[in-house]
Amino acid sequence: MTDLLKLDAVHTHIGHYHILHGVDFVVPEGEVTMLLGRNGAGKTTTLRTIMGLWRASAGRIAFAGQDITALPTPDIARLGIAYVPESMGIFTQLTVRENMLLATGASGFDSARLDRVLAYFPILRQKWNDAAGGLSGGQKQMLAVSRAMVEERRLLIVDEPTKGLAPAVIGHLIEAFQALKEARTTILLVEQNFHMARSLGDGVAVMDDGRIVHAGRMADLAADEELQARLLGLSLAAHQ
Repeated sequence: MTDLLKLDAVHTHIGHYHILHGVDFVVPEGEVTMLLGRNGAGKTTTLRTIMGLWRASAGRIAFAGQDITALPTPDIARLGIAYVPESMGIFTQLTVRENMLLATGASGFDSARLDRVLAYFPILRQKWNDAAGGLSGGQKQMLAVSRAMVEERRLLIVDEPTKGLAPAVIGHLIEAFQALKEARTTILLVEQNFHMARSLGDGVAVMDDGRIVHAGRMADLAADEELQARLLGLSLAAHQ
């Protein structure tokens, strides 16, 4: 199994604040890797550092064997990495179609790929010509994920896609990510919904205070309530 993404002793400072303290973990190609941790542990900072939105002050980030630590964000994205931030980044005044079109190359949509993406989220086809600002929170999240997938990507990075969503919508997102997983899409996923983490995760890295404090297989963490309580302060069994 090839490690598509590798972080090696990554430190990040934001102003005077030292946020990441030597972060090490890998994302194997073709797997879903969960990045878990309590609020404020450094998960979003890690994702933003990978994407070059915040610059690593020390350490190395490699993608497909290439050092991307100092690359500008557009160059990182062009390597085939899509990022869905917690804020989703939807253009509310544009239609669903126009939001999707912005993520394509100069040639526009590949119709076969667009059909596959919309098959994961069929509601978007119904809302195709509607303003994105009128979508529900769950539909906006579906649009954000679909927009990241509409072009061929080697890695999909998603930050807390279920935050604030109703359980029924979360279930639909889990089904969509499960379909992506079955298609061997490589995904790095930050998530506070531990049912989703257990359902989707192959590997897991747990953060605390800007450090990786545990790395292994998601199934092993899901089966060990004592370890869950020690690392996360709660039991996955309580989040069905």
